[in-house]
Amino acid sequence: MEPLPPLPKSELEIARIVWDLKEATVRQVLEALPEERRLDFWTVQTYLRRLKAKGYLKTRRAGRTNVYSPRVAPDRVIGEVVVDFLDRMFDGEALPLVHHLIHDRGLTDEEIDRLQKTLDDLKRGKR
Repeated sequence: MEPLPPLPKSELEIARIVWDLKEATVRQVLEALPEERRLDFWTVQTYLRRLKAKGYLKTRRAGRTNVYSPRVAPDRVIGEVVVDFLDRMFDGEALPLVHHLIHDRGLTDEEIDRLQKTLDDLKRGKR
């Protein structure tokens, strides 16, 4: 499968709303935006059209309204965004990113236990 074009933060925000809602009209996306992130109808419509043109969303007609839904799974997009970020910021190396996140954000005891289990599983060849 061909990689999708990268998304700017604003379009990714709109795509995430559609993923959460499963399908949505322009108005539904507009209403789902955080209070402080008020965009107008036409801007949201433009973002949705761009996401469709880039292959992230698909549409169906319901009367005179376009209903947008995901064309690709969020996991695929997250994976592509992470790989792109790793390549640009860390020369493709995951460990410096993990190190940075652990030391910058910190971990709770529960998160440390979960991380340790993940590392143990990886060492034993489980995924």
